Amino acid sequence: MATDRVSKSSKWFSNKGLRLSLHRRRSKSSSTLSSPNSLMSPYTPKKDRAREDELKEVFRHFDSDGDGRISALELRAYFRSIGEYMSHEEAQSAINDLDADQDNMLDFQDFLRLMQREANDCDDDLKMAFEMFEMEKGSGYITPKGLQRMLHRLGDAKSYDDCVAMIQVFDIDGNGVLDFHEFNQMMA
Repeated sequence: MATDRVSKSSKWFSNKGLRLSLHRRRSKSSSTLSSPNSLMSPYTPKKDRAREDELKEVFRHFDSDGDGRISALELRAYFRSIGEYMSHEEAQSAINDLDADQDNMLDFQDFLRLMQREANDCDDDLKMAFEMFEMEKGSGYITPKGLQRMLHRLGDAKSYDDCVAMIQVFDIDGNGVLDFHEFNQMMA
């Protein structure tokens, strides 16, 4: 039952473009947030603190009255501000799905869980994309030939030499292929 609640809520937020809309807000502000992938970088205490500070800033975009909690009204107002319609029932349902203390509002900890779930979903999507580019499934790297094959399937025919050059730009260790970490950096 709890899993159903979590997946419905995440799906709703993803379907309404939460990640994209947060990215748009970040790019318009003076925030240090740079991409959705910044949510899933390897953590160190310094990065954890910076990530939490960034998410507090995003949380403040939702929490318009500054009371430390997001109400259904505030959630609706946020989505209205980005051109998305959300009924009061949908907003309250989304909050209820995420609300750990059952006060019918999202506090910062509830919001952190949502953002972590969004980051995990983004990471899963990135892994699936990486696997599509692997020439040998499960090899853990993208070769110029694998890149060329996938680009051709996507309607962007590139020469083998073009693909070698594209990989060289993000090939941190200089081995001529992209591992998942390098692919992640390329997509950031």
